[in-house]
Amino acid sequence: MGTCIYCGKPAGIFRKKHRECAEKRDQGWNEIIRLAKEAAIGTYPLEDVTNRSAAIAANSFLSSNEIREAMVTGWEKAVEHFLEDGNLEPQEEIRLVAFAEHFELTQEDLDKNGAYTQFVKGLVLRDLMEGKIPERFRPIGHLPFNFQRKEKLIWAFNDVKYYEDRTRRRYTGGSRGVSIRIAKGVYYRVGSFRGHPIETTERIHVDTGILAVTTKHLYFYGPRKSFRIRFDKIVSFTPYSDAIGIQRDAATAKPQFFVTGDGWFTYNLLVNLSNLEN
Repeated sequence: MGTCIYCGKPAGIFRKKHRECAEKRDQGWNEIIRLAKEAAIGTYPLEDVTNRSAAIAANSFLSSNEIREAMVTGWEKAVEHFLEDGNLEPQEEIRLVAFAEHFELTQEDLDKNGAYTQFVKGLVLRDLMEGKIPERFRPIGHLPFNFQRKEKLIWAFNDVKYYEDRTRRRYTGGSRGVSIRIAKGVYYRVGSFRGHPIETTERIHVDTGILAVTTKHLYFYGPRKSFRIRFDKIVSFTPYSDAIGIQRDAATAKPQFFVTGDGWFTYNLLVNLSNLEN
């Protein structure tokens, strides 16, 4: 006879939980998340969340650790709510910070699913749109770049796939032709050329590495390729869902692409920073 993992009472042969207990647990879990989100947004009193969530947990088979997990999930949903319009207002930042401090949630707690990183990204973009140089990003470990004097790091992306568009040429329509003697010892082969050139463009994965954005340059470092590009040498930015494409101001420059995983943020970061520097 199995025992219910929630209420501790017999659950039947080969069963680990009662359906009613599981439903009660899920309802309680979702209710605490809803309360946490509303408190982080500012539509529910922050000081009432602890007692209310404890009462719900007591009736829903939820532990104190699960309450804390629900608080983190509620905070994540609040970040998502605030960023729906692409902006993170100062008052929204204050509410999110106050919620995290009230429940003693660490950066590690809040970034398990990347929500804290999204929160900081919103702050960085707000700084740029207000004409400020962001100083919110802190890299973990040493970056392999030689930044110039008075150059400030704005953001760095790890595991960035770098692609280049390269043109390949092949010939079609050639023939062996015939040889015509022009003078003694000199022959001109008619039709000996390889035909007409046909060019095709292929997007090639060149390397994977770190992409750093500073106040002056775009840096890339990988095992096979390393370079930096001045912002005033970039003539266009092309946004993609998970990447950014750039075109440098050079006659022979080919389009370059960086897959950062967050094309929206990367595009807005580079465009706003470029405009700020100009």
